[in-house]
Amino acid sequence: MIKFIVAGLWLCAVSIGAVIYSFQVAGAKTTAEPAAALLGGLDYVKTDVLSVPVLRRGGVVGYFLARLVYTVDPVEIKRLSVPPLTLINDQVYTYLFTNPNIDFSQIDTLDLDTFRNGLRDSINKRIGEDMIHDIMIEQIDFLSKNEIRDNALRRKIAPAEPKAEKAEAGAGHAEEKPAH
Repeated sequence: MIKFIVAGLWLCAVSIGAVIYSFQVAGAKTTAEPAAALLGGLDYVKTDVLSVPVLRRGGVVGYFLARLVYTVDPVEIKRLSVPPLTLINDQVYTYLFTNPNIDFSQIDTLDLDTFRNGLRDSINKRIGEDMIHDIMIEQIDFLSKNEIRDNALRRKIAPAEPKAEKAEAGAGHAEEKPAH
């Protein structure tokens, strides 16, 4: 009888020791592995469509439209006291207005890598640390003033045409009365 009690206590002690050891080994592995960049551990922050007026020769020549995606460390972004999208949008405007050599109306001279890297560096400089790891462009467009004006005119003319067609089509038919 005493042999069974000793054997039971021995099995309990070995089981408890094995559980404690496995937790210590598992905890050491999870804290030692850094998150791989662009593969995990980063959050992707997508902006709304940004519309920035492009000023040249004392007036607006068009609008820069973009939807950007930023990769950030989720721990670092939570430390900001300002909403991240507000800070990023402000920095996009500031960056575009302070760099007159970026001309979206001239597609052949536009260097997107320089634009992305410069924008990332300016945001990180403003924050004071490397929070933004990468900037990806989801959508980018430039609309000149003339293109915007032409689109606005087309929208004004297009809704007026169906109303005129309905009026002409209804003029030839006698008005029908409801059955009840």
